[in-house]
Amino acid sequence: MSEEETTVWFNPSCSKCRGARDLLSEQGVEANYLEYLQQAPSRAELERVMGLLGIDDPRQMMRTGEPVYAQLGLDAADRDRLLDAMVDHPVLIERPVVIRGDRAVIGRPPERVLELLEP
Repeated sequence: MSEEETTVWFNPSCSKCRGARDLLSEQGVEANYLEYLQQAPSRAELERVMGLLGIDDPRQMMRTGEPVYAQLGLDAADRDRLLDAMVDHPVLIERPVVIRGDRAVIGRPPERVLELLEP
């Protein structure tokens, strides 16, 4: 198996995050677990990961059902405002995001993380 570094944007109270962690562990993958609610990714990091995910619309990695999404009136927000909102309110970031080398997936369902282990 590849020794590429694996990072998980992780929320310990999220069952999907715990499921992704368990799957990685079962596959013998050691990962760095970034508790993104405590240490929010920078805007530059969000943009880098969006590139790894192959997405351009921040909403594709946002929790649009979070109350703060509605409170901030983000339905009509442009890309810049959405990215700023994710930096200021990391609860808006979908979870878990798993990054391995030059690829990333949103682990919903958690089994998606297995895609990163394929060559």
